[in-house]
Amino acid sequence: QVQLVESGGGSVQPGGSLRLTCAASGYSSDSNSMGWFRQVPGKEREGVAAFRKGTGYTYYADSVKGRFTISRDNADNTVYLQMNSLNPEDTAMYYCAAGNPRSYGSRWYLSRNEYNYWGQGTQVTVSS
Repeated sequence: QVQLVESGGGSVQPGGSLRLTCAASGYSSDSNSMGWFRQVPGKEREGVAAFRKGTGYTYYADSVKGRFTISRDNADNTVYLQMNSLNPEDTAMYYCAAGNPRSYGSRWYLSRNEYNYWGQGTQVTVSS
């Protein structure tokens, strides 16, 4: 069983930065990839960034490319999401997830349906 705990959310002004952290514990054969997702009330949870453990494969949503960076420690136990140049549209609850996407490509790695384990979320609010 995999447990995921997010931290680092908060309130920031437009143009500011935040770094989210996801601490992962436990092991499961169905968690070879990890990602960050976000959700606002009334909308579906959307993929932001994801990677496959032990590889260089990394995927980003078009809306965050060039502004957000996903990274991890050497053991893939801690995953980070560095968010720069934040704007009000980035306001959401951010979730860490682990799973086994069925194939390479952002279509799968940024799909919430490909992930089995979820953290409780951390709120990010961008407002002046």
